[in-house]
Amino acid sequence: MKATWRKASGFGVSVGIALALVTAAPPAANGAANQPRRVNKAIELLEAGQPVYYDYGAGGYEAGRAAAKTWADILLYDMEGEALDFTQLRAFMKGLADGGPTPSGHRTPAVIVTLPVYGLDAATVRANHWMIQQALACGIHGLHLCHARDPRAVAAFVAAARFEIHRQAVGRGLPEGLRMFGAHRFAAEIWGVSPKRYYEIADVWPLNPGGELLLGVKIEDHIGRRHTERIVRVPGIAFAEWGPRDTSYASGYLDVAFDYGRKPGVVEPPPLRAAAQRVIRACKAANVFILDNVRPENVIAQLDAGIMICAGGIREAAEIGRRHTRRTMPW
Repeated sequence: MKATWRKASGFGVSVGIALALVTAAPPAANGAANQPRRVNKAIELLEAGQPVYYDYGAGGYEAGRAAAKTWADILLYDMEGEALDFTQLRAFMKGLADGGPTPSGHRTPAVIVTLPVYGLDAATVRANHWMIQQALACGIHGLHLCHARDPRAVAAFVAAARFEIHRQAVGRGLPEGLRMFGAHRFAAEIWGVSPKRYYEIADVWPLNPGGELLLGVKIEDHIGRRHTERIVRVPGIAFAEWGPRDTSYASGYLDVAFDYGRKPGVVEPPPLRAAAQRVIRACKAANVFILDNVRPENVIAQLDAGIMICAGGIREAAEIGRRHTRRTMPW
């Protein structure tokens, strides 16, 4: 489905509005009714102007099989605070593939990983590029860089996620890719594509329109916030967030950090709202998708405001939102 682009009500961020939307489709019994156009379910929806919703992934093979029919479009797999265990991540991805397809017909939901490498500076990211390499070799579909502080670090992050053969923006804001030959075998199997095809499509979207990888940044401390406008304009970054929990606790609001997105009625103190608005304004100007939490009581307002990557892991909020945007892809 082709999409047109317009400014969302209440924000300047560009969001795709599908040309033909009827009613939100209920979960399908299997994927036969829907023929996916992409490996990455989240990218396919974003291209069609539809918001995406995420839940959380953890564990190994059995956990992956259990999550294969998830209601979510994205599973966020945390290896920032949890164990850095690539063997377990591979097992999780294998379980997803064996338990699939998703109700939408995709081989797996999109899986985005957080790692314990922070975007402190370019040298730090380059020194830890092996974590990015190892995570992508597990067949995941994207990465979320925590504590993005320096645009040069973010550029190094993007380069570490790309194969050298992809050249968009190289020399114009990005170094050459660092992923090398041989990092494709398991990932291609998980994606259900040939090794050669994996090299062609394992690149960052939307910088590469044919890419199947989603890269995002968390601008979640006062150092990164000073460079917000430059960070979100690094080529290859598809989405950004203001890191409400880290921003809250680092600003002295520990209760807000624990409650945000989990309890209804949490109101950010003015310093936190100012931090959020700076990231949101920068995303609007750069045409970068915004990630934020949604709950059943605020999901429609969040969508109408332009939030396109919906965090929080609340199925009811996703169901309300999908009806509101008249989503047609099976859940």
